[in-house]
Amino acid sequence: MLRKEQAALVVIDVQGKLARLVDPSDHTILNIARMIRGAQVLGLPVVITEQYPEGIGPTVEEVGALLRDCTPLTKTSFSCCGTPSFLEQLQPRSQVLLTGIETHVCVYQTCRDLLAKQFEVHVVADAVASRSAEARTIALERMRTEGAVITTVEMALFEMVGIAEGDAFCKILRIVK
Repeated sequence: MLRKEQAALVVIDVQGKLARLVDPSDHTILNIARMIRGAQVLGLPVVITEQYPEGIGPTVEEVGALLRDCTPLTKTSFSCCGTPSFLEQLQPRSQVLLTGIETHVCVYQTCRDLLAKQFEVHVVADAVASRSAEARTIALERMRTEGAVITTVEMALFEMVGIAEGDAFCKILRIVK
């Protein structure tokens, strides 16, 4: 069960032209933005990464505009865990929500490494994408098999809200509708 006090959101490599090539691009970017806005309502820390931004480009504006106060963590390893400061940014949280691209490379390898480090990993299926639907599907199946929880934006946010009343519930409702 996701708990907002234990969860952190990771936004992986939603950058440049690659973000426009994944399937489905617009839907994925919209859901990543929803997840970020929901995380902000719930007070979750958000970690954003960029894979070799000099070559791939910066985070797309729809996502970057929501995270102006966050400095993207630059990486060259596919797994975010290959960058030492990444794990430091997650502490003391024990649950990690993964979003971003590409599902079968950076998201998958980050998931695998976080599971090995005893994190509870929730992959937000409607907020991850690959250039091919087949690669995304296989990666989600593999992450589930290896111990990750597969969820959706709405499922994760309402799980953390817990009740259908109050300010946080009303804000989350507006985000997902």
